[in-house]
Amino acid sequence: MTDIPKLTARQQQILELIENTMARTGAPPTRAEIANELGFKSANAAEEHLQALARKGAIELVSGTSRGIRLRSQTLRSLAESRRNQFNLPLPGLSQLVLPLIGRVAAGSPILAQEHVDQAYHVESSLFPNRPDYLLRVRGMSMRDAGIIDGDLLAVQTRREARNGQIVVARLGDEVTVKRYWYQGGRVELHAENPDYPTIVVQAEEPFEIEGLAVGLIRNSLMF
Repeated sequence: MTDIPKLTARQQQILELIENTMARTGAPPTRAEIANELGFKSANAAEEHLQALARKGAIELVSGTSRGIRLRSQTLRSLAESRRNQFNLPLPGLSQLVLPLIGRVAAGSPILAQEHVDQAYHVESSLFPNRPDYLLRVRGMSMRDAGIIDGDLLAVQTRREARNGQIVVARLGDEVTVKRYWYQGGRVELHAENPDYPTIVVQAEEPFEIEGLAVGLIRNSLMF
């Protein structure tokens, strides 16, 4: 594994902010959010720090989206290692997760039903900020601008509640979908991260349930 070049204190702070935001909301922060959180005068200052992190190999920047930031797998390992050293926890490799990969979900049946499981993946638990319970194969491009595209494996933590802005796996009627959750004005809205897709407004009479929260992404290598 290639080591990450030494980071400045500010760069380390930005990395930790990115990781914490992903853990909290399921998606990276925007440049404006980084600037606001860390007291920069403009989003351009945040962009300069992100470009420096990309040059050092700590992150990958994806053009065309405001949240196009991906933590590389070695960065996540480095952050996890720092936490382990701080609290004197065991070395990596001792804790692995076996995550079922969920393919297409049949209408009306539990998402973790055996017939939906395509295979199982063995992954290092330290690669995820929050422990996932399963992987879901993403269908379609509705979450493209959040860095989630068709064919990705979304790491999901089983939850029945969500905060505004978090990316959720939701069951709406007979369909299971990945969207950004918002509750406002007494109604639930499921927002796509692609202008080609409309916002879904959940009607009061529609069957609706949150199945889980997005906590990571796998696309050949770990993305966040």
